Amino acid sequence: MLVFFALVLPIVLLPLAAYAVDATVVASREAGLQAATTQAAETGAQQLNADAMRSTGALKLDTAALSNVVAQTLIDEEQGARVDSYAVIGTEVTVDTSELVTLPVNVFSRSITLHAHAIARLVAGYDKPV
Repeated sequence: MLVFFALVLPIVLLPLAAYAVDATVVASREAGLQAATTQAAETGAQQLNADAMRSTGALKLDTAALSNVVAQTLIDEEQGARVDSYAVIGTEVTVDTSELVTLPVNVFSRSITLHAHAIARLVAGYDKPV
């Protein structure tokens, strides 16, 4: 009976331990990717088109500057991430990103692709205190 436990216990526990290590790494990288994606969307939403604001008084985003800022912010925040797509609708910026993560213990899979999605909006402030 002791021999049975000596042989079966490692067969059950080793893959379980490997899964725990992989799950921890994936959860940590997913949180980092989501934070970087959110920061990129917020930074993109701050790219006000000053010329449009001066001429019409309307809030509009500078889409030319926005693409560069979103990409640079993502690179600064999360090295291995890439911008899959971004969209600008009015003053709302939507950013979709992904990152390929190599798992430290490749029992079930060698790597996994993580995805993140974030939306940020530019809103007007106030003219004067009430």
